[in-house]
Amino acid sequence: MRRQVTSEKWRVTSKQGLRVLPTRSARLRKFRISSFEFRRGAGFTLVELMAAITIMILLTSMAIPLARTEVKRTRELELRRDLRDIRDAIDRYKDFSDRQMIPTKADTYGYPPDLDTLVQGVELKGAKEGVKYKFLRRIPVDPMTGKADWGLRAMQDDPDSTSWGGDNVFDIYTKSQDTALDGTKYSDW
Repeated sequence: MRRQVTSEKWRVTSKQGLRVLPTRSARLRKFRISSFEFRRGAGFTLVELMAAITIMILLTSMAIPLARTEVKRTRELELRRDLRDIRDAIDRYKDFSDRQMIPTKADTYGYPPDLDTLVQGVELKGAKEGVKYKFLRRIPVDPMTGKADWGLRAMQDDPDSTSWGGDNVFDIYTKSQDTALDGTKYSDW
């Protein structure tokens, strides 16, 4: 059986004889000093943290307007593409009408009566019964308003008119009154 006697400076073990070990308080002091030195070299001071946070805030505040501009630019590209697609469909309808490939009414000047006609399609003259030619798959959603509701102009309307005469669809425009990145109104595109 081992018998152990402990004092502040000496630890005595009966089988091993007298052995000198550092006291507990001396070991703790040594540990505290070495851990303090370790923490001082590996951590950040308050000034360093504040500088890093300030730099991150500045970079973020510069990136947010750039991101908003990029989102707006993307929506403008979508608007231009959608306007071009619908106008191309109107032009194809007019071309088919001018070549007398589809039946038209005299007062429409060969333009479609509405946008739904471009989606639902029309029967071609001389084609099988029930076969329709569709000019659009669907009416695109206006990226500026978020709706598939476009402003329409008839052949008889004024070029800058915001009300539709209802006779035919000669041109379309967005109903958004916002200003583009180049300074023009979206409704003038």
